[in-house]
This record gives sequence, structure tokens and C-alpha cells, in this order.
Amino acid sequence: MGNVKLSLGPFQGITDAPFRNVFKKHFGGIGKFYTPFFTGIQKDHAKNMQVEEIDPTCNDVETLTPQILSTDAEEILRFATQCKALGYKEINLNMGCPFPRVANKKRGSGLLPYPEKIDAMLGRVFELIEVGFSVKCRLGYISPDEIYPVIEVFNQYPLSELIIHPRIGKQLYKGEANVKRFAELIPLIKAPLVYNGDIVSVESFERIRHEVRPVDEFMLGRGVLANPFLAEEIKGKKDRTMERLHTYVIDLYEDRLRHAGGSPKVLGRMKELWSYLMYSFDEPQDIWRKIKKINALKEYEEAVETVFREHYLIQ
Repeated sequence: MGNVKLSLGPFQGITDAPFRNVFKKHFGGIGKFYTPFFTGIQKDHAKNMQVEEIDPTCNDVETLTPQILSTDAEEILRFATQCKALGYKEINLNMGCPFPRVANKKRGSGLLPYPEKIDAMLGRVFELIEVGFSVKCRLGYISPDEIYPVIEVFNQYPLSELIIHPRIGKQLYKGEANVKRFAELIPLIKAPLVYNGDIVSVESFERIRHEVRPVDEFMLGRGVLANPFLAEEIKGKKDRTMERLHTYVIDLYEDRLRHAGGSPKVLGRMKELWSYLMYSFDEPQDIWRKIKKINALKEYEEAVETVFREHYLIQ
């Protein structure tokens, strides 16, 4: 696919450091990862920055961008300073989270109806920030027209990239991404632009890519969780096998188990992944019934082996 660049968006509870490291070991195609968002960076050397999720010894800083959810310029600057000290060259601001508990506080996509607040925040950030600064956003929270005054604000600042998911926050993940509206925005935006949304197959990627030319950077999301082969298939590699997927699932589970000291709490995160991964197989709902009721590690291990023994991959 030529010069196409692919990244993987963040998912709270799924795409943490163990996931990213195991995924990179087994699958290609993704050139850049983003952490699930950090918040509550109340002071220098914040305790929640002293974790594996951001520790460069546990992450490849060349392919990872830390993300923050905030509307406080001083908090963003503290986060940026601490990330820079750890070797990171860029941070990302989450202005896209659609969930009401976030948006109702005028955070995530809930900030998009307030361009004057965004301007004041970015004005302060760009006075002092010493790393690259990118933004991930939606078309708005209530209306897709909210993006236009926000773009005027963004164009005043040297964003390292602007990632747009062309839905509004109120949609959550329902309906279809508004690819046509994204395409209309392309000539209005000064920052390097990244498309995100509804890329779930090679066919959907090719259709969307055609509609949003000349954009050549794409953030993948749920499509990769459901089909871990997707990024490399977009890049032209065809090597979808049950054996590769099986090894990946086992490695991720065992790595999570090591990090959790053998605690059954890993089952929650593995179930979250399976709520997407089941769509790689025939009879996904039958697979989900096997997985969702599990409460013990041994039961999970047996259920996974049953899935790989009794089901097949959808090609």
C-alpha cells in the first residue's frame, strides 16, 4: 500500500503495555501506538507516571505516544515535561472520548463545543511545551458543525498531527463514520492529518482511502482488536493462520498472568479482548457464550483451547 502509515488507537483496559509488546512480537503493519489516556497528573513526578505503562524500559518509545485526557494546560505541561524526561518526543491530547461521564465534564469530545476554551488551553500549552503535541478529536459532541470553529483554533498552533474520528460524541460508536465530512475538512486543516474510524477490513480501508486522498496516515482501532492480522493485510501480507492467532492469544494471557502475579483479575482484560476477537471466527456469539461466563483461570484456559479446536478463522 505504498507510503501508507498505520497506527493503533488506545483502548482503556485493553491496549496497555503487555498488549502492545505482545502484539508487536506477533504482528506487523503498525508503526505507532498510543497509550490509553492518563489523567490526574497533579504534581511533578506524579505517582501515576511511575508505572510500567509509561516506563521506557517496558515500552519502545520510538513507536509509542503517551496520551492525556485533560482541559488543564498546567496539567498537560506537567505531563509533557515528565514524558520528555522519560525519552518521549510527543504527547497526544484526547479530545475525542465520547462517554458521558467524561464528556459531561467538558472533557474529551465534550470540550469540542467550546472553541474559546480550547484556544485558551492551547495558547498556554504552546507557550512552554518542549515536545511534539498532537490531538485526537471527533467532529463535535452534539453537531458535526462544531468542528469548523475548532479547526480555526487548531490552525493557529503547530500541532504535530491531528487525528479525526468522523463521528460526534453523542453517537458513541453507533452509526457510520462520516467519511464524506472528513474529506470536506482536508483542505481546511494545516496540521498533518490522520483518519480514524470504521476501518475493519482491507476492503473498508481501500474504500475510505480512496475517499480521503491525499491523506495517507490512518489510525486503526476496533478492526485490529477483532482481526490482529488487519494492519499487515492492509500492507499486503497474507499470512492469516489459526496457529499464529493461537500463539498470540496464549502469549498475551501468560504475559498478563506474569504481570498480575497469577491473579484471576487478568480474566477481565482477556474477556474485553475476546469481545472483539470473537469476530475473527465462525459463530462469534457461541464463542462469546463460552468466554463471558468464566470466573476461573483453568476454565478460561480450557475454553480457549476449545475455541481453537472447534472453530475456524473467517478468511
